[in-house]
Amino acid sequence: MSHDPITNPTELHDAYVFDMDGTIYLGDHLLPGATRMVQELRRRGIPVRFLSNNPTKDPEQYVHKLDALGLPTDVADVANTVVTTTRWLQAHHPDAKVFCISEEPLKKALRGAGFTLTEDPAEIDIVIASYDRTFDYRKLQIAFDAIWFHKRAFLIQTNPDRYCPFPGGRGEPDCAAITAAIEACTGVSCRVSLGKPSAVMLTEALAGLDVEVENCVMVGDRLQTDIQMALDTNMRSALVLTGEATMADVEALDQDKRPTYVLDRIDRLLPQQVWDELGWTEDNDPDTH
Repeated sequence: MSHDPITNPTELHDAYVFDMDGTIYLGDHLLPGATRMVQELRRRGIPVRFLSNNPTKDPEQYVHKLDALGLPTDVADVANTVVTTTRWLQAHHPDAKVFCISEEPLKKALRGAGFTLTEDPAEIDIVIASYDRTFDYRKLQIAFDAIWFHKRAFLIQTNPDRYCPFPGGRGEPDCAAITAAIEACTGVSCRVSLGKPSAVMLTEALAGLDVEVENCVMVGDRLQTDIQMALDTNMRSALVLTGEATMADVEALDQDKRPTYVLDRIDRLLPQQVWDELGWTEDNDPDTH
């Protein structure tokens, strides 16, 4: 792979799966090329799906945000860890009583799916660690008692992210920090992670599409989640240098761990002949004005 940050494809793919924050938008602003990239794929009838490891919003909230940014999207085209966690529990532990260290969207989804949410350590079957900005010592104590003292519960997590990035380079602790606190005091390890790079996320993203994984591309800004999921599932990958990862991070990787494409902006996913056909330049991109 060339070390030139613009390594754009020479062909179109059968479906495109996009991370959102850091890839399509950052904060409340679309990133360069996002609008025309998504619109052109849709115009050509190529499926577009959106993924997020963030469980603090449900798919409807993501649809509302994309709509507000000028990218109208069907709720069926969005999957996040609220969806994957709920469906995994339905498939594997439908009768479990759970203690959910999370914000309201995940709790609402679990209640809607018929799960019993409880804070009684003596009846908790599964502790769910998640991105929770209301995490406190009381919640840690409940998890500790359910796992270590009563020795009946096991630990899962919605996503493995260490932090959630903010515009301007800041961020805040994410799910991995809460998981680590529970692992540290109980001595147990998290049994299942239900966000990227888990293949569970890819299954949800491509559900209902008659496509081969090998002919699709995962697009994101994080090597450890977005790109790793693609590597683990034999999917093509595109790293966009508009979020967390840098070109230096890519160059530090072994050759077989690098993304298929490395792009400085998302619309470089479309081959140059498409740019030429449509008369695109970076200067006439609506997202940069």
